[in-house]
Amino acid sequence: MVTVIIPNYNGLSYLQNCLDALMPQVQTPDRHVLVVDNGSTDGSVEFLRDYPGIETIFLQENTGFCGAVNTGIRASRTRYVILLNNDTKVCPGYVQALVDRMERDGRLFSVSARMLSMRDPERIDNAGDLYTALGYAKGRGIGKPASAYEKPAEVFSACGGAAIYRRAVFDEIGLFDETHFAYLEDVDVGYRARIYGYRNAYCPAAKVEHAGSGFSGSRYNAFKVSLTSRNSVYLPWKNMPLLQLLLNLPFLLIGYAVKTVFFIRKGLGGQYVKGLLEGVKLCAKRENRDHKVPFRWSHFGSYVRIQLRLWVNIFRMIL
Repeated sequence: MVTVIIPNYNGLSYLQNCLDALMPQVQTPDRHVLVVDNGSTDGSVEFLRDYPGIETIFLQENTGFCGAVNTGIRASRTRYVILLNNDTKVCPGYVQALVDRMERDGRLFSVSARMLSMRDPERIDNAGDLYTALGYAKGRGIGKPASAYEKPAEVFSACGGAAIYRRAVFDEIGLFDETHFAYLEDVDVGYRARIYGYRNAYCPAAKVEHAGSGFSGSRYNAFKVSLTSRNSVYLPWKNMPLLQLLLNLPFLLIGYAVKTVFFIRKGLGGQYVKGLLEGVKLCAKRENRDHKVPFRWSHFGSYVRIQLRLWVNIFRMIL
């Protein structure tokens, strides 16, 4: 029925709590736990070899979030896969709530959990992702009271840190794009699913505490800013047909300009602009043309619905 895939890279300090909370929820023959280690050097490998009841795949090098979860998805044989960050602690009923939501709607590609701040579980860490015509992706509800996000909702895409996915849809739309390495890859795959007519949802009953960057105080750093800005150029290029890309170009340019000013003020302007330029180079590479979603007239209705959502989400992001 479901395989829980946990990518790990030097996450030894989190693994015990993550697995101990999860294991009581996977004690049936149709539920499996698969940890994909990305070449850790902190003792994670030895810990995982000794931990009972889980499957493990040990990679020789760090392939990023995308490489690790793709390895896990390919190895899975269940109807659903749950992607779970190693710095999480699932709450009781988490797995069942996600499975139940998927079972009720065959057009769902993914369902995002109610991710709570591990530091302050009364606050939201993520309640699904928004994506806008400005090229911005934002987690719903970050820092807001968890009580304000108790209703199910449709979201643009699920946060890949604690979400369930319909395994068969990956065969139709492709796996996570490893060119991303990390950041915005979950928005990208949710975007692709929307083009193919699938939907993404938020399930408040599936609760999980997440340490995340807010826990370590490293919300912004040079690596993250550069990679995110690079991917913010690559993502619309690969998912939008030419006419839609031209339609959104003024919005995208405004979005990039505003972010440039924002990161200059934080002392990271150079890294942000460098990332944008790397994104342009990425789009120009011949080998990445195969990653671009081909336009089909049968998807025209999906493109229209996506475009309306991109405009509406500008206002939702502000509010």
